[in-house]
Amino acid sequence: MIDPGRAFGTGAHATTQLCIELLAALEPGPFLDVGTGSGVVAIAAAKLGFAPVLAVDSDPPAIEVARSNAAVNGVSVDVHGADATEDELPSVDVAVANISLALVESVLPRLDASNVVTSGYLERDEPHFGPYARRERRIRDGWAADLLERGE
Repeated sequence: MIDPGRAFGTGAHATTQLCIELLAALEPGPFLDVGTGSGVVAIAAAKLGFAPVLAVDSDPPAIEVARSNAAVNGVSVDVHGADATEDELPSVDVAVANISLALVESVLPRLDASNVVTSGYLERDEPHFGPYARRERRIRDGWAADLLERGE
């Protein structure tokens, strides 16, 4: 159950669905949702067995909504206010950044994760992945999501 309130994310958008599909194929471990919005991806990660689950967003209403949605869904998600382009981000096994193309490219070099799922951009977009290499790309309704792995 997701109430987006004034935050982005009901779970119905193609980018959200693609991110969750890519997450479902990964081994659960420590997890970070960058730009969590309503918390839908973080909640799905918790239900898939990822733990601990940390979610960050720079929008105060999104933080409140994500916390509420996690509680309603009976999962543990640690939601914090943070600007992912400036604030320190934790080291995790898996991170998701379902945000804009520009923000994905800005945040990727700052992430310390073995695998990252990125989305929030169109199929025609080819993000610069910095220290990561693409393992898989999925497309739906003109949107893209990429599963990335940190290079050696």
